[in-house]
Amino acid sequence: MSNALELDAATHEAIKTLCAEGDRLARAKSHEAAVAEYNKAWMLVPEPKSNWQASTWILAAIADACFLSGYKTSAREALEYAMTCPGAIGNSFLHLRLGQVLLDIGEEAGAADELMRAYMGGGAEIFSSEEPHYLVFLATKAKL
Repeated sequence: MSNALELDAATHEAIKTLCAEGDRLARAKSHEAAVAEYNKAWMLVPEPKSNWQASTWILAAIADACFLSGYKTSAREALEYAMTCPGAIGNSFLHLRLGQVLLDIGEEAGAADELMRAYMGGGAEIFSSEEPHYLVFLATKAKL
């Protein structure tokens, strides 16, 4: 059973609509515009934001778009906040993105930990559409 709270239907629908537009923009590689839509959805999440399941997936979307745009600091901030939200710990994708950001900024110990969490949850497949150096790095830290 989850400890996450349920949003009211109108707020949930508004968030889903904004995130769907963000997803459409992200697929079109308009990542900055996608982040703007995700941020609108984020503003609708009630305080404390870390109590809501919606926060986890909104922050994941923000982090992904920021990562793909090269905004590593923004991606890291979104991912670190996401890790305080319901369902984030153990989410292979979130661990993957956080590990990638940490490796890209030179924090190898944290990167190895997060990338291993991603690998343990998603196997080598989770790395299949990513730049190969992330899995190569992990293989230097652990027997895969």
